[in-house]
Amino acid sequence: MPCQHCDDTGWKPVEDDGVRRVVRCECWREALTGRLFGDARIPPRYHRCDLDGFIVYPNEKLQKAVARARAFAEAFPVVEQGLFFVGPPGIGKTHLAVAVLKAVIQRCGARGLFYDTRELLRVIRSTYNPVVRTTESDVLRPVIEAELLVLDDLGAEKTSEWVDETLNLIVNTRYNERRPTMFTSNYDEYPDNDLEPSLLERVGFRMVSRLHEMCEFLEFEGADYRFWEGQGPATPADLLNLYKNQKRPSRSGRRRASGQLKAQLREGSSDVRWPGGKAGSS
Repeated sequence: MPCQHCDDTGWKPVEDDGVRRVVRCECWREALTGRLFGDARIPPRYHRCDLDGFIVYPNEKLQKAVARARAFAEAFPVVEQGLFFVGPPGIGKTHLAVAVLKAVIQRCGARGLFYDTRELLRVIRSTYNPVVRTTESDVLRPVIEAELLVLDDLGAEKTSEWVDETLNLIVNTRYNERRPTMFTSNYDEYPDNDLEPSLLERVGFRMVSRLHEMCEFLEFEGADYRFWEGQGPATPADLLNLYKNQKRPSRSGRRRASGQLKAQLREGSSDVRWPGGKAGSS
């Protein structure tokens, strides 16, 4: 059935102080937003994620991350940096990133794009197959040119020279063209022998240094939603109780290590060598 306001033309007549003119109809805006959501590649699991649906409870760093996410979404496209959500699995990092992406698309009509980092690399790698007609540039162009890009789970990919070069190309091009990017990662920034490999070990010194230039890092912990066993949606009190009772490894060693490494990042040291692979080394 045609739109009763514009008859499916996308323009509707309005009268302002006796002057008749035409403006974009709401149906056109809704259709555009729908197309942009479809083009953004947001996985079905996260279709319902939004900022209002993110449960906040007494947790200072979590509250800060949510506040910064809201501020970013409201200010876009006038933003100086992207956002980087860092923390253990299951605390809502991807939820926040997708919620910001959806808010920006809906409010600004921005061209946004979501990719799990491993899936993006798999798609790019598949373009080397001569049977596949899609070329590498066809995959990379929308990733580089998106007005807002989300790269989820950075550091989970297996390291190699090709992976390093590809990620550096994407990150550096978007940095140079001042296109905001959001990242999530389960890896803490800096190494500690008693814990899992760090982001620094996974993606290299140069990449971490660049990421600090282009993003505000928001590291937080919280309740792991996968362990919620209650009936119905969890309440803030439920998640606070779950968070308090979770067993978490000590982070004191990581904090001691991070102070020195942050200083080296500020100084631009380039002769640092990290265990765990050749990613980022010269």
